Amino acid sequence: MILSCQNISKSFGTDEILKDVSFHIEASEKAAIVGINGAGKSTLLKIMMGEEAADEGEVILAKDRTIGYLAQYQDISGGSTIYEEVLSSRKEILEMEEKLRDMEREMNHLAGEELEKLLEVYHKLSHEFELMGGYTCRSEVTGILKGLGFAEEEFHKTMDGLSGGQKTRVSLGKLLVTKPDVLLLDEPTNHLDMESIRWLENLLINYKGAVIIVSHDRYFLDRVVTKVIEIFQHKSRVYQGNYTDFARKKAKVREDLLKQYANQQREIKHQEEVIEKLKSFNREKSIKRAESREKMLEKVHRLEKPVEENTDIKLSLEPNVISGNDVLAVEHLAKAYPPLQLFSDISFELKRGERVALIGSNGTGKTTILKIINDLTEADAGSVTLGANVHIGYYDQEHQLLHMEKTIFEEIADAYPGLNQTKIRNVLAAFLFTEDDVFKRIGDLSGGERGRVSLAKLMLSEANFLILDEPTNHLDITSKEILESALNRYTGTVLFVSHDRYFINQTATRILELTGETLVSYGGNYDYYLEKREALTRIFVGDSKEKNAVRTADADAMPDSKADWQTQKAQQAKIRKIENQLKKTEEQIARLEAQIAEIDEEFARPENAVNSAKLNDLSQKRSACQKELETCYEMWEELSLQLGS
Repeated sequence: MILSCQNISKSFGTDEILKDVSFHIEASEKAAIVGINGAGKSTLLKIMMGEEAADEGEVILAKDRTIGYLAQYQDISGGSTIYEEVLSSRKEILEMEEKLRDMEREMNHLAGEELEKLLEVYHKLSHEFELMGGYTCRSEVTGILKGLGFAEEEFHKTMDGLSGGQKTRVSLGKLLVTKPDVLLLDEPTNHLDMESIRWLENLLINYKGAVIIVSHDRYFLDRVVTKVIEIFQHKSRVYQGNYTDFARKKAKVREDLLKQYANQQREIKHQEEVIEKLKSFNREKSIKRAESREKMLEKVHRLEKPVEENTDIKLSLEPNVISGNDVLAVEHLAKAYPPLQLFSDISFELKRGERVALIGSNGTGKTTILKIINDLTEADAGSVTLGANVHIGYYDQEHQLLHMEKTIFEEIADAYPGLNQTKIRNVLAAFLFTEDDVFKRIGDLSGGERGRVSLAKLMLSEANFLILDEPTNHLDITSKEILESALNRYTGTVLFVSHDRYFINQTATRILELTGETLVSYGGNYDYYLEKREALTRIFVGDSKEKNAVRTADADAMPDSKADWQTQKAQQAKIRKIENQLKKTEEQIARLEAQIAEIDEEFARPENAVNSAKLNDLSQKRSACQKELETCYEMWEELSLQLGS
């Protein structure tokens, strides 16, 4: 055991936050702390770090172990660069390096016994420097910064010029460079794009120390953690497994508790009926028996009815008007902010009922595409055509359509006068506004709170084409699940941008990835995308050196019989491209199969049968060829499917 929380309790005034919270963490264990917003997760991390004092209980950290903490919000300032700031977290190595440089300079002026003594000290310090990772420290800093999404040309930017999200990434980089025995991470995936999140996942999975994570990113938790600590109604409950295991086990625990409660209620009701019946007999013996049963009933430990936040809330989304089958056609779209070319010659279509996720690294132009479709940004080239009876409901992160002087309740009630108070409160509760929160002024809300109000309005809009930009930001897990359920029941069409992979996996029927200035389509959810993206990216993005030559492809699009000659021409070009790639793949397969046959002949030669070195070399060559051949087979199969579709 490396860390233990024992009976932690914490209140702020009359508000009880944590009560008798207990759990322990083993060395190298990866654990998540989950719960609704306001449950006390961040407070618990601060108590573990010693930044907050618990009212009761204690936190025990194993002797001589180090602990590091990433808070949600960072306020780093100063004139140091990103690279210097992260490197400064290894102060002891930098000081040791400076000592070594001083010794080297001093050696130039010494001789004889003095030089030998200094050399002895120098070698000891140099060995210690090596053991502490001094020689690899700078390359580690570079690797971590790149992994967190910083381009090398950004390393020279000073801290004063960074956004809040960039500062958080720098703080995470500093923490990862120091490698504490216990990592406490509060929402570490905020401000990271998908590539950076995948990089962080792999780093944490292989991290030698213990990791405790507070996060609403369920896909991230699924991949990284092996234990979940839930804070529910101020208390803690520990579940073994990842987030999906936790969700399943929690549902089973709740089901069992409900059964126990129902059984006890039935027994209590039965005893009360028996007591009432005995009393009605109005006989001394019967009355004594009734009194005896009453005393026994008073001693029964009454189980509390299991409750769960938001279980009674169901968001209902239904379009007011059904659109035509063709909802959206985007053709040859291009946009640049010189000298940066975001994308060019982008084309795709949306059909009624599709739920399409638009994904890609930060800065590729995803939000720009949504704004062009909504006529908020002008494209450099191309066209956007909406189908018959299409009515857009748009959610962006700037929340331009809110009235700052109104309360949250008024904002909803005025926009939808037909709704009763109960319906309005249920919708707002799904987006974390309960009790007196609904009477806060919009102008007094944080950016995240305004985003939730905008999302609540959108859910009631009765639009038949929802366009959503990062809809799950600032939502807790329960609210995300409510939104997912609502979107999955929605009969209209949805196009959304999101970094929330679990949300994408639960809701998307198709994924469009913006990569290499090209759009690639995957006919499935996020898991399908992960399975196919390497092969399809190779096909449609390829290794072209012509950076401005953009190839647009839709892996699952069917030829449209009504398409004009330009669309048909593009389709034919795509088919020719696949056919050429297929031919190259078949040639590669033939070459590899011939190589394997030659190696097998070498194996069969008598002179090689007793040459272990030769046999080992042949075995390695054959294994490499076989691995490459399997990849070619998969690629050939994928290409063949493309031609057949």
